Amino acid sequence: MAKVIKSDAEWRAELEPEQYRILREKGTEQPFSGEYDHVFEPGTYHCSGCGAELFGSDAKYDSGCGWPAFFAPATEQAVEEETDTSYGMVRTEVTCASCGGHLGHVFPDGPRPTGLRYCINSAALSLEEEE
Repeated sequence: MAKVIKSDAEWRAELEPEQYRILREKGTEQPFSGEYDHVFEPGTYHCSGCGAELFGSDAKYDSGCGWPAFFAPATEQAVEEETDTSYGMVRTEVTCASCGGHLGHVFPDGPRPTGLRYCINSAALSLEEEE
């Protein structure tokens, strides 16, 4: 996958302030506040930073966690994961494999078939609905 590399100034110019805070500064939305928390229309979720395909609506479910939740990314190559030890916790951070933007975290308490819960910030996503 081709990597998207931009300067901080370019990211700031292209992203809305909330998108920048989440994608580039590893921020998070308040629970139950994001645009896609309770959206279940068919479509594809893309990175709001670079447009890369991240998740399909067929993997989205209502976890009750307050953020959009998916049990799997669109492809194994769509996201990258690394250990996050911020705020005195040990979690697995999920980033866009294309631009490195922070998306959220993945937890081992999701439904079948994967048992995973990708807990993703709405501001990091844009939904391309199926027609």
